[in-house]
Amino acid sequence: MKRFVALYLALDASTSTLAKVAAVKRYLADAPARDAAWAVYLLAGGTPRRAVPTAELRALACEAAGLPEWLFEAGYAVTGDLAEAIAYVLPDPVDRLDEPLADWMEQRILPLRAMDAAGRREAVLAAWNGLSADERFMFVKLVGGGFRVGVSKLLVQRALAEWSGADAAGIAQRMMGYTGIDTPPTAERFQALWVDDASGARGGQPYPFFLAHALPDEPATLGERSDWLAEWKYDGIRAQVVKRDGQVWIWSRGEELVTERFPEVELEARAWPDGTVVDGELLAWHHGEPEPAPFALLQKRIGRTKLSKAILTEAPVRLLAYDLLESEGVDRRQEPLHVRRALLERLGIATSPLLPDADWPALAAAREGSRERRVEGLMLKHRESAYGIGRTVGAWWKWKVAPLSVDAVLIYAQAGHGRRANLYTDYSFAVWSRAPRDAAEAEAALDATGGELALVPFAKAYSGLTDEEIKRVDRTVRQTTVEKFGPVRRVRPSLVFELGFEGIQASTRHKSGIAVRFPRMLRIRDDKPLHEADTLDTLRALMGVAADAGE
Repeated sequence: MKRFVALYLALDASTSTLAKVAAVKRYLADAPARDAAWAVYLLAGGTPRRAVPTAELRALACEAAGLPEWLFEAGYAVTGDLAEAIAYVLPDPVDRLDEPLADWMEQRILPLRAMDAAGRREAVLAAWNGLSADERFMFVKLVGGGFRVGVSKLLVQRALAEWSGADAAGIAQRMMGYTGIDTPPTAERFQALWVDDASGARGGQPYPFFLAHALPDEPATLGERSDWLAEWKYDGIRAQVVKRDGQVWIWSRGEELVTERFPEVELEARAWPDGTVVDGELLAWHHGEPEPAPFALLQKRIGRTKLSKAILTEAPVRLLAYDLLESEGVDRRQEPLHVRRALLERLGIATSPLLPDADWPALAAAREGSRERRVEGLMLKHRESAYGIGRTVGAWWKWKVAPLSVDAVLIYAQAGHGRRANLYTDYSFAVWSRAPRDAAEAEAALDATGGELALVPFAKAYSGLTDEEIKRVDRTVRQTTVEKFGPVRRVRPSLVFELGFEGIQASTRHKSGIAVRFPRMLRIRDDKPLHEADTLDTLRALMGVAADAGE
């Protein structure tokens, strides 16, 4: 544990990629394989399930430190980080525990989930009594499910490649699935990341996903239209389907094995030739329909491990293929995209259609009809591009349509976390139940209770503002707070924001009867007075547009 904490502190203290790679390499050079297995798992994004509820951790910290709850909460509000707050307030350790990281994970942390509250209390207090402040910080991060560190998976793969001398691309491929939540890392799995399997067996191992950047400018800046393949950007679940050795594996982009959740796709892929790997999109799509169903229908399948006949009938799923990564057992990723597409089409697998080779203005006009086709816009891929790892600037671009948007009123605020712990950054927004006649009626409604004119909450958002804008809103929240509910502040409405979102649908879970997808703040509307903010009817109209367009 001590070595891993030192590595974490070194990574957290540096902004240099070279320095971070060097720190990881030093750790790997000295760490036992079991510890290295867990370190790579955690640094690459593996997150063990929360072993102790955060409420229990807070209560135990108060008990161990002899602090009243209000005083601990005040300190927590200042630090903005539960692990840091606990590490600060605990008394000096009585014992000295110096155990390997693997032992901590496997013998002390993972077993906590199966214990009752009394057992967890004893185990957590014993751990705190034997750890330094930095080690306590790490322990709380690991048991509370909040471990994060400022390194990317690509950085970890690079460090592992430089340390071992193995090919970085091979390591990236073998690491797919390594951080799965249900398969703890072992020394053997760690060694398999950088040592080739002499037998050549790959089983269901997928390839790293290739990702696109958002197009920053007009597509004409990309050059000749004929150099680019254009296809619709579908809104589903990105997946790789692997057919080898008579078996099928389906992997999500989050590196989760989801084969059992999509039996109809698995059945279809069983007919493919062995040695076939396809990249595509899982979509809810009813037989005979020209377009996919709304993403909301696909959501009914997400997260379900037991599928009834009713849900399979209501939300049938199909794979629409984008790319062929392997055929006849041969890795095709370095072949040009247009060659891979031709091979894919020969296999008879349903493939995302390419748009005609019209000029850029004609393609822009086609993009305007994206919502009617139930897609998010267009994907632009260079016809000669290889299938890379992660994001490669200039090879693939996503050209999405503008989001749906409304003008909404800020009504609640909550403090953020980490470096923004002392700022109100998480906001709730509302629209009017109907349009106010004028500013006076709107102001009167703010003081009334139970009237037919009111602000109705419908969305929460925390992204989209600059640091300076957040500071400005924070000042307004502090100046206009009228009520407190724990960490939440109700404010006197005064600010109007333009909110953007990708989708909208009816919802029985929300007071407004409406739910929006991926809401974010586009701008503060200083030009718009409170009474001119949008209404529920505006949202319902957008919902109608989205329904007509296939949202």
